[in-house]
Amino acid sequence: MDIRRWILAFILPPAAVMNKEAGTIMLTGLLTLLGWLPGVVAASVMLVQEQKMKNVAA
Repeated sequence: MDIRRWILAFILPPAAVMNKEAGTIMLTGLLTLLGWLPGVVAASVMLVQEQKMKNVAA
């Protein structure tokens, strides 16, 4: 797992999901503007989901 993306998820959540679609980035940005914690949770969920998809494909 890429530790840099996890650090970004806690510091600036929208930056951690930059490889996703525009709607996902905007949703994470909106949640971050509403409160730091919802943005972190959303980014973390997306990172975990991405990791699961990689494990299934491997």
